[in-house]
Amino acid sequence: MDTTAHMIDAGPRRRETLPAAPAQIAPVRPADHIAIPSSPPPVTLQDRRSFLATLGVAALGCATGDPAPAAAFRTGAVGSRKLNRVGVQLYTVRAAAAKDLPGTLARIAEIGYRDVEFAGYHGRLPVEIRDLLARYGLRAPSSHIPVAEIRGNWQKVIDDAKVIGHEYLTIPWLGDTDRATVDTWKRTASLFNQAAFQAKGAGLKFAYHNHDFEFRTVAGVVPFDVLLAETDPKLVTFEMDIYWVVRAGRDPLEYLRRFPNRFSMFHAKDSGGPPKHDMVEVGKGTIDFRSILAEGMKAGVQHVFVEHDQPADPLASIATSYQYLSTLEF
Repeated sequence: MDTTAHMIDAGPRRRETLPAAPAQIAPVRPADHIAIPSSPPPVTLQDRRSFLATLGVAALGCATGDPAPAAAFRTGAVGSRKLNRVGVQLYTVRAAAAKDLPGTLARIAEIGYRDVEFAGYHGRLPVEIRDLLARYGLRAPSSHIPVAEIRGNWQKVIDDAKVIGHEYLTIPWLGDTDRATVDTWKRTASLFNQAAFQAKGAGLKFAYHNHDFEFRTVAGVVPFDVLLAETDPKLVTFEMDIYWVVRAGRDPLEYLRRFPNRFSMFHAKDSGGPPKHDMVEVGKGTIDFRSILAEGMKAGVQHVFVEHDQPADPLASIATSYQYLSTLEF
């Protein structure tokens, strides 16, 4: 296949010139940062659901025993450890990626990121995604996949994920029909177990990413705790979105300690603090990432992805968060 030609969502094939792979990738300098307003537009859960539905992500399990050395973390003395790799959820830069995916990936690599997490593929084929990642020295350990794909195109999702090189298939959101009652949550957990079993058979892992609605009690029960209890630890793992746990009034450290080896990934974004919990760049808010990363390392977390749902300047936002996380000692 000619990898300079790419499938575009709204038309026939065309040729496009790919940005050159960076000859030497260096972390972004402080002078490269652009000021980010501390109070971005209000975040709504509908945004991600609409985004995934619009993309129509059909083109594209987890065995957790004793935690292996986490890919995201460097070993070292307590208080001097750092992240080994920092990833970014591409939902943060979705508009730029939709217009110019190669150029966006090139800029992400220039900032210093080594991992990305997809939330749609912008009309490109799995082999094209694989080749773009290789060109810019990136990996894509995880991809966000709508829960509807489990019921319709799950084998296709698995096959495409193998081509791209994903490790995790991550469900990012549940609609009302999958979370109405405690029994509904239990049925959803059963669905996850089935999908994870099929994924595991192909050498993939299955994860679920939380928002805040999972922590609102239903009939006196915390739904997130239902998912943890009803899913098989050998099949289903979790991607803890730290911001949404905090916004829900819960403690990420408590969950990491209560449920060791159940969380394989973090989403890192910061909160401006109560009561509004404005979403801000990592290090610009009130969340204690030093303690959470240290506990995550002990609890078996393998990957850390920066995210911001509605940044004023997406590329500047991920650069600021990278600068903080890549230098943070814990």
